[in-house]
Amino acid sequence: MRHTLTAIMALCLAIGAASAQTVKPGIEVLRDRAFDGLKGKRVGLITNPTGVDNNLKSTIDILHEAEGVELKALYGPEHGVRGDVHAGDHVANYTDPATGVTVYSIYGKYRKPTPEMLSDIDVLVYDIQDNGCRSFTFISTMGLAMEACAELDKEFMVLDRPNPIGGNKIEGCIVEDSCFSFVSQFPIPYLYGQTPGELAIYLNEEGLLAGGKKVRLTVVPMEGWRRDMDFRATGMPWVLPSPHIPTPESAIYYPMSGIMGELNFMSIGVGYTEPFKLFCASWINAEAFAARLNALQLPGLLFRPIHIKPFYAFGKGEDLQGVEFHVTDVEAAPLSLTQFYVMQVLAEMYPDHLTFEHADRTRFSMFDKVCGSKEIRRRMAASYKVSDIANYWNKDVAAYRAASSKYYIYK
Repeated sequence: MRHTLTAIMALCLAIGAASAQTVKPGIEVLRDRAFDGLKGKRVGLITNPTGVDNNLKSTIDILHEAEGVELKALYGPEHGVRGDVHAGDHVANYTDPATGVTVYSIYGKYRKPTPEMLSDIDVLVYDIQDNGCRSFTFISTMGLAMEACAELDKEFMVLDRPNPIGGNKIEGCIVEDSCFSFVSQFPIPYLYGQTPGELAIYLNEEGLLAGGKKVRLTVVPMEGWRRDMDFRATGMPWVLPSPHIPTPESAIYYPMSGIMGELNFMSIGVGYTEPFKLFCASWINAEAFAARLNALQLPGLLFRPIHIKPFYAFGKGEDLQGVEFHVTDVEAAPLSLTQFYVMQVLAEMYPDHLTFEHADRTRFSMFDKVCGSKEIRRRMAASYKVSDIANYWNKDVAAYRAASSKYYIYK
């Protein structure tokens, strides 16, 4: 019996060790390769607090200390290199006190590095944890930086990181001509199902950079990541990429409510302890609302009643009620359509509170830009039926999957 118990314990330990294996981000792979591709070169780095190894050491410090690597400049995207800038606030140029390296703003007057900003570097490195959603601005920053490097014949290197929603989830139409903006910079779906490195290859090889130019691109891949992994399966530490994405789950919730959140119509949890995970208002009956949404039997989704009093943002200090949603199956759940099902049920239950009749109309343009199409709002406002938008919303998914899969790095 003792030998049997010992064998069982050993097997459990082995299984536990296997399950605890951690994905290596590109910065660790680069370090393991003795910084091949950067040695002897003047290096610029686009990063933020998410650019860390699995021991939470910053990529800034890793490159600054690397023998034979000359870190010449840092470039601050939205929220800044050190994460000390609020969403939408401009980032200023300054000297990084920890390294003495100049930090250039690429989220302010300029969102694309200027020739002057790149004059002292040979290669521009990108290392940021994305959230897998087109409207999150970091991939826009990456693409514009690629364009700048292509125009100046500078090298561009992506240190790859996971898509936190996984590599299989593609939802939403490709951006249409009237809706290109910094939240929809390139013709890709709302959820695009690629890592930053894979997306960079796709943009480069498909001629989607300005003028169809190609950059001299290197992607340093991760080790151990698979397409069926959301971030929680990676074993990697999560560093919030923006203040309202505090957990890996937040990256899953973001596309479920973020589009509707642009309308300033109801609380989506920003200002409470559950950002992007709620739909609440003062005029909703929580229990009845949850029951109606659960009756839809949306795959991979459950809704529960919730009562909140936000600390800031929409409904600050007010008693609101509504639903908290739970994703039980990321692959099956219609993530981005969830908010439109919410609009549908609200219209059925509360016809005096139709979304587009009571939303902030000054936000319609941003809503359209985030959607990537004006057609979604037009169709939804006409009927408040998801069935009238679903086919249009997902009309490009199959074609995009076929086109982008040619450049997949991971299985």
